[in-house]
Amino acid sequence: MILRAKIVLPITAPPIEDGAVLVVGNKIRAVMPWKDFSRHSSLVTRHSLTDLGEVILLPGLVNSHCHLDYTDMAGELPPPKTFTDWIAAITAFKASWDYSDYAQSWLRGAHQLLKTGTTTVADIEAVPELLTEVWDATPLRVFSFLEMTGIKSRRPPKEILREAVQKIDSLRHPRHRAQLSPHAPYSTLPELLRLTAKIISKRNWRACIHVAESETEFEMFQNASGVMHDWLARNERDQSDCALGSPIAHLARQKLLGENVLAIHANCLARGDATLLGKNKTHVVHCPRSHDYFNHPKFERARLAAAGVNVCLGTDSLATTRKIGKLKPILDLFAEMRSLANTDKTATPETILQMATTNGARALGLAGKIGELGKNSFADLITIPFAGKNSRAHEAVLEHTGNVAASMIEGRWAIPPK
Repeated sequence: MILRAKIVLPITAPPIEDGAVLVVGNKIRAVMPWKDFSRHSSLVTRHSLTDLGEVILLPGLVNSHCHLDYTDMAGELPPPKTFTDWIAAITAFKASWDYSDYAQSWLRGAHQLLKTGTTTVADIEAVPELLTEVWDATPLRVFSFLEMTGIKSRRPPKEILREAVQKIDSLRHPRHRAQLSPHAPYSTLPELLRLTAKIISKRNWRACIHVAESETEFEMFQNASGVMHDWLARNERDQSDCALGSPIAHLARQKLLGENVLAIHANCLARGDATLLGKNKTHVVHCPRSHDYFNHPKFERARLAAAGVNVCLGTDSLATTRKIGKLKPILDLFAEMRSLANTDKTATPETILQMATTNGARALGLAGKIGELGKNSFADLITIPFAGKNSRAHEAVLEHTGNVAASMIEGRWAIPPK
């Protein structure tokens, strides 16, 4: 099919006024001005034409960090005084849920993402038993990172990893895939991080880990002190890995930095941490609304970017997103882009949109395949209404609110145009 739109926004190239995209099967075969298509009458007659009208046609958004399991916790947990207070609160909340609660929450979150323009999501999965069922229930492209902890359970790291790898090996799907997520340095033992680093290198997998998220975590590793340090010590965590440097330096010692690692949050950086991340080509995922919920220190996007770090955007979970008045929040990467634009005036609309598209594609190992409209990329695309000038296309994307007008994933309409 040929899709014609007022503006085609490839991301990797300037906006095309009165542009068109040729989709063959599940791939894009050409992106060009409509006038160039119309010159080839045989091309036009061989393919069905859909004129989408006054819209911006752009690649589907890549949500680089989410917790679909927790969608129905939206508005249930008010912002805490300390990060450890929040850990205690969500742990108690989760204890009241059963399998059906998590399944319903996951599916509701996937539906919210689809409606608001995400076509690929990197999701942390705490209940992997869900995946066989829920994977088939969404058109999204899902990377499910199986969460691993171990402090509370006291299980040996080798056993934890073996179970996660066996689960991954049992899951097969043409569009979705499962990989690994040691939860965070404070909630796992160093051995589990080292074992994860070895297996993802051997299997050519990706891994996600929450790291340097809060000041309490930073203080725990940097100084072996503070609320989190004392709380975990009371829970008999071996604290011999503390007072040896920052949480980022801790990951480096366990060999868990690299271009196959997504470092989630990275809000609290010591001197040299940005350089360490950039040197190892580790990706960083920023979640602006979650960042605001916890009132974390200023996110140092510019510092990370200057060090060569690929910085992406994610929604995190709705358990860490503020309500607006009485309205519960929804999973919405456009809202994350606007939140970042409001707090980081040095980030251009082009930069922010790249963080939600091409940067996420690179982090997930799909550069050139998703997050852009280009020859041989997957036909993952969305449209939003737009009647303005070509020069304002990037700004208009950031200003968009509400649902997208249409969504296509791998050449099939997930939300057909009206």
